[in-house]
Amino acid sequence: MKVLVVEPGYAPYEKDIEGLHGMQEVVGGAITAIYSFDEPVAVVSNDDSIGLGMPFNRSMEGGYGGVFGPFFVCALEEDHFGSLTPEQIETYKKKFHMAELLIGAKGNTPITLKVEPRQKAQASGRDKRPKERER
Repeated sequence: MKVLVVEPGYAPYEKDIEGLHGMQEVVGGAITAIYSFDEPVAVVSNDDSIGLGMPFNRSMEGGYGGVFGPFFVCALEEDHFGSLTPEQIETYKKKFHMAELLIGAKGNTPITLKVEPRQKAQASGRDKRPKERER
């Protein structure tokens, strides 16, 4: 299925994933889904992201606070997750384009600073920045 992957600090990118193992690979473990949008889509993330010490990723509307660690956005079909349409991909690329730095919280509402994201190289999935030398 075609999804939109959102990693902490990076711009969202499209990815094809298959089955439960593929979903778990993207989020780094057991999955959980939140449904914070009126549109039939899910935000699928790691079920224990905070316990695993994953970094803050993006804030969510609808009282969900924020998501830690990588997540992906997929469509909701009758009884399973499915591929996003090209229109949905563009909508959520725009929505999650800016990276967020968590600077505080007021109750369950994260207070963030939005910053320009890093870009992932499409073919390799690696950061386009040059590697730093080891010291």
